[in-house]
Amino acid sequence: MEPTSSDAPAALSPIALRPLDVILRGDERRVIARPFILGAQRIRSLFDRIATLSDSQVDTLLRQIEASYSHRHEDLHEIFDEHYTDGAALIGFTNHWTLRRKLLAGAYLTMEYAIESAALFNPSIVAHPDQSPTPEGGLRIVMSLRATGEGHVSSIVFRTGFIQPDGSVDLDPYPDKLHRSRISPDRAYLRSLFQRKLREMGVNGPVVENVLSRVAERFTQGQLVTAVEAARPQFTDRPDAAEIFRTILWLANSNYHIDLAADAELSELVIFPMSEEESRGIEDLRMVRFVDDDGTVTYFGTYTAYNGQRTLPMLMHTTDFRRIEFASLNGAAALNKGMALFPRRIDGRYVMCSRIDGENLFISTSESVHFWHSADKLAGPVHPWEFTQIGNCGSPIETESGWLLLTHGVGPMRTYAIGAMLLDLHDPRKIIGQLRDPLIAPQESEREGYVPNVVYTCGALVHRGTLYIPYANADRRTSMVCVELEELLDRLRTGA
Repeated sequence: MEPTSSDAPAALSPIALRPLDVILRGDERRVIARPFILGAQRIRSLFDRIATLSDSQVDTLLRQIEASYSHRHEDLHEIFDEHYTDGAALIGFTNHWTLRRKLLAGAYLTMEYAIESAALFNPSIVAHPDQSPTPEGGLRIVMSLRATGEGHVSSIVFRTGFIQPDGSVDLDPYPDKLHRSRISPDRAYLRSLFQRKLREMGVNGPVVENVLSRVAERFTQGQLVTAVEAARPQFTDRPDAAEIFRTILWLANSNYHIDLAADAELSELVIFPMSEEESRGIEDLRMVRFVDDDGTVTYFGTYTAYNGQRTLPMLMHTTDFRRIEFASLNGAAALNKGMALFPRRIDGRYVMCSRIDGENLFISTSESVHFWHSADKLAGPVHPWEFTQIGNCGSPIETESGWLLLTHGVGPMRTYAIGAMLLDLHDPRKIIGQLRDPLIAPQESEREGYVPNVVYTCGALVHRGTLYIPYANADRRTSMVCVELEELLDRLRTGA
């Protein structure tokens, strides 16, 4: 693979890219068990049929299912029990069935979903929080990827591995079984932060005050639901009350956390859409290892929630990838796609690079990582390969020369290419230099796929003077290259 060259007067030798022995493709065998959604009437009919089976028939059927699927999923009985319980609650079913009959009913309300049967792409990479088993001169890494299956529903998966001392990259083997993320039942919220988010959304006044007066400063989702139901009778004469109540509950559903099982590896985790706003996919996680002014390390990830009609910028954060919290991003500058957080504060403020208008790059600053009120335009399309639009390719990387920002540009035939620019360390709204030609453009072997003519990344990493760039080909598979950092910075400093 080689970068493209332009017809600019001063021809430049291409920046040397070294392909790494990393090729990731979707594997149809990687499946999760998820609910098979049926309407209430169909569940009633299904349960009526199951009720006609004898106990021996139930046991025979369930043993056949166990033999076929228990080696593919952890805690199969727990999954069946969960899905039976949800189905029974939907129709108010209270028949006193045996556990085996309930589990069989749960099996009928379960389906396998091949999470990456269509694509495995748009990677991001950070240093792993646990470096203890790493050889000297190496680095343990975490890579996130967007996995897409039936119906083009996207989820987030992870791979772990090592950058070896010789610069090669070895990824850990795929796990045999996957764990579908589930929202932890003990979700809790801070009233002051919750109220501020509602205010940012333009939702305030007596209805909100009444609901929040019924909960403590730290409250659970169940307590919020109880408060909403208690407040409803007092506002029957307000035509907007129903929408306000709906928004309050929607905001709670959009903010949650998950816990990775104690015996599970990160590479077993599948973050599958869990809220209404994510129902059609979780897209393009951009991870960053964020070091705060006091030295505290937090792993943030910005992504786009999609419900089939609208997008919602979201924020993931964790310290260890065991408990992962999710919250909506708010404010007039939290719009569109591709928000990427800088890896530290600048002058005491969080900094974000984004494309809030769908075409140009912007820089935003904020005192709160959850609220983004304003943005300054950083750059628009300049070169022919990016005339349609530009955006970032993940969080900026701090170097002695400035902030290295990988970009993407869209050119003719909707071809996506990866470029780079260098921003001032103290004021990232100032551009020091920008590549005239793409750093990576789709080669003939990379053009064909789910979305042709696209190369794209959601984040790179520097280790021992080398920039490692995992990137997607044609929205289907993922490759990786590396480039000597100083060579790239030299080109950017000269603005060539």
